Amino acid sequence: MIQMKAVVLAAGRGTRLRPLTEDKPKAMVEVDGQPILTYCLDQLVELGADEFVIVVGYLKENIIEHYGDEYEGVSITYAHQREQKGLAHAVLTVEDHIEDDFMLMLGDNIFQANLEDVVRRQREDRADAAFLVEEVPWEEADRYGVCNTNKYGEITEVVEKPDDPPSNLVMTGFYTFTPAIFHACHLVQPSGRGEYEISDAIDLLIHSGRTIDAIRLDGWRMDIGYPEDREEAEEHLQGKIEA
Repeated sequence: MIQMKAVVLAAGRGTRLRPLTEDKPKAMVEVDGQPILTYCLDQLVELGADEFVIVVGYLKENIIEHYGDEYEGVSITYAHQREQKGLAHAVLTVEDHIEDDFMLMLGDNIFQANLEDVVRRQREDRADAAFLVEEVPWEEADRYGVCNTNKYGEITEVVEKPDDPPSNLVMTGFYTFTPAIFHACHLVQPSGRGEYEISDAIDLLIHSGRTIDAIRLDGWRMDIGYPEDREEAEEHLQGKIEA
C-alpha cells in the first residue's frame, strides 16, 4: 500500500440537489444512509491515505463537526475555499499542506472502481498526473472535461465542457498529482464560465512536456449532481444495478 496525502474537494453548494442541500453542503448529502464524503474517505483509506486535507466552504461547520480531526485513525486538516471559483482554485487552497505526490478526489463522487490503478501507474511511470477516465454517451460529453489520448494512453488534450467534444472519453473525479500541478493552477486564467478549471491546468502540464496518464474506469462511479444520480447510486450500492 502506497502512503500519500489525500485531498478531498468538499466546498460545493450543490444547487442542483436542492432542497437536499438547503441545510448541508453537497458532500454531506446522504446516499444509502451515509454522507457522500464518508464514501470518499473510506475509499481513500483503503488506498493508503496517511493524511486528509479536506477543502470546505459552504456550510463548512457541518463537515468539521461531523468528522472532527481524524477519520479511521487518519488525521484531517481543513482548508477553506472562501469563494467557489473552480477546481483549480480549490486545489490552490491546499498548496501549503502538500509537499509530495497526492491523491485528489471530488467530494461529490462515489466510486466502486479501479482507483488503485491510478495511484500505481502514476508512481510507476513517474508521471506528473494520472486520473481515471470513462466513456460516456456522446450527447453527454459536453458536460465534462473531455480527453484525447495517444496510443500509449497519455493525455494529449483536455477540453472543458466543449460545444463540439473531440471524443466521448471524459475525466472522472479521481486524480493523482505531483506538486507541479500547483504551478499550473497559478497560471490558469478564468474560463468562459468565469472559473479556474483543473482541465486547463492539466493542459498546461501537457504543453510543458509533462507526462499525464489516463486509466480507463473498470467498475462504476456516480457524480451526485442531481437527485436522480443519488437514486441511481443507491441502486448500485444495493446491488440492484450491475456495473
